[in-house]
Amino acid sequence: MSLLNAIRDSLTDLNPKERELASYLLERPQEAARMTITELARAAGGSTATVSRFCRTLRFQSFAELKLQLAGEIAQPPDSAQYQDIVAGNPLPDIVSAITGNHLRSLTDTTQILDIAQLRKAIEALHAASRIDLYGAATSGIVAQDFFHKLIRIGKAAAVFSDSHMQLTSASSLSASDVAVGISYSGETPETIHALKCAADQGATTISITRFGAGGLTDHASIRLFTSSSEAGMRRGDMASRMAQLHVVDILFTGLVSEHFNEYVPRLERSFQAVRRYTGKEERTSR
Repeated sequence: MSLLNAIRDSLTDLNPKERELASYLLERPQEAARMTITELARAAGGSTATVSRFCRTLRFQSFAELKLQLAGEIAQPPDSAQYQDIVAGNPLPDIVSAITGNHLRSLTDTTQILDIAQLRKAIEALHAASRIDLYGAATSGIVAQDFFHKLIRIGKAAAVFSDSHMQLTSASSLSASDVAVGISYSGETPETIHALKCAADQGATTISITRFGAGGLTDHASIRLFTSSSEAGMRRGDMASRMAQLHVVDILFTGLVSEHFNEYVPRLERSFQAVRRYTGKEERTSR
């Protein structure tokens, strides 16, 4: 996703000095892209340590890496496509266009920030897991349920929990051979944080799926996956963020099956044929 959008979306999560630095980058990106780390720290009223910490917050390995992306971004034509909120009396064709645009933007932004190395670690952990717990509440619970449906079709021992007590009950029985996945757009859902921390305390491999720059849940995850963080405002109804989370889940599932094709594809076929057989669809098709 856009670096400047990511900085803008992370403002409320930054400490005062980092917020001053973020504001400077948003107001003077062209100037900042030409500065050294010392010059930027002085101009923003901070220290080089503040700049380095800010870079790590945005998942960059160094200031040079952040500056490279900033320079590349400001050299491109401005992107006029922005997330659109619900508008009173909006004509239906405009609503169709707005929602389609929101979803496409969310998927594109999420794809740009996905860490391939973290994805690969997540796929390897899911494949090796003896058992997989999935935690999520509200909209994220729906995404967790979707992931459960996918995993169960390839024979993985998976369970999904939205109830906070059941999340903790299940997490407390995990072991080092298991995986727990916590899904929360904000990254601050207390119940999901508690469940993932409990799973980590038992030695399980923990995976978080949150918006870019989120804390809380990621603090207890050994593998961290991020989605676009540009959806905000109560009227959007978690639409684009849900699509972004499902996008990550679909990538994980497809990557898992692709990496271990000969093992999982026969299971997919077996589950498909079982549904056809026991629901009578096979008989109706043959008539």
